[in-house]
Amino acid sequence: MIRVLVSGAAGRMGSAVVTAVLGAEDLSLVAAVDPAHEGQPLAEGVDFTISGDLAGAIEATSPDVMVDFTHPSAVAGNIATALDRGVHCVVGTTGIDPRMLASLAETAPEGTCLFVAPNFALGAVLMMRFAAEAARYLPHVEIIELHHDKKADAPSGTALRTAALIAETRESVPHAPGRETEVADGARGALVENVTIHSVRLPGLVAHQEVLFGGQGQTLAIRHDSIDRTSFMPGVLLGIRGVIGRNGLVVGLEQLMDG
Repeated sequence: MIRVLVSGAAGRMGSAVVTAVLGAEDLSLVAAVDPAHEGQPLAEGVDFTISGDLAGAIEATSPDVMVDFTHPSAVAGNIATALDRGVHCVVGTTGIDPRMLASLAETAPEGTCLFVAPNFALGAVLMMRFAAEAARYLPHVEIIELHHDKKADAPSGTALRTAALIAETRESVPHAPGRETEVADGARGALVENVTIHSVRLPGLVAHQEVLFGGQGQTLAIRHDSIDRTSFMPGVLLGIRGVIGRNGLVVGLEQLMDG
């Protein structure tokens, strides 16, 4: 049994992770941490309450893996607390500087893995992979990412990862037309890795991304939609199982999907 602690357990994603872990035969939920909900019951049929002290919960329950879906302002401290104690980390919180992640992984004890994924939906990983492949042949590309209005960062981690993958694979960087005609700042979106990204934030959305390619006489659209947070759970469980036996920083669910 893999012993799991969920950080951010009372949040929308954290609650879904709790349910998924409880339903997995090879996983054991040993602790739930969320400082804003300390002392509250976790879930029906679970005989412990939510803790507000991550370090204390780790010391008391000895988890193998911490899953973190919290906030960009808290995640680095949570990772450091877990790694310092030899606990593998599966992180879905986005908005943290990649250099910080690398630094945290470097200071972790040997045999401890920091796994970070900008998106845990298997379909989203495939969307990013297909977009990177398409960019080899259609270098003119823009990204539209759409999320709920409570998302803490923009652009999304998925959009940033997609832009990075596109930058790695396309052989040329075409001029992004129209920026010189902006009559309102930002009308043409943000430029990341020389890829234009547009971020939409509206209530009712969950997580959605469309990658639009243009070429001579043609367009190509590659889109993924998560319409429910349960779409992320198979990837989270894959992450929990996949960090066991791994070491150092691993970025992207595709690293585990490919074995």
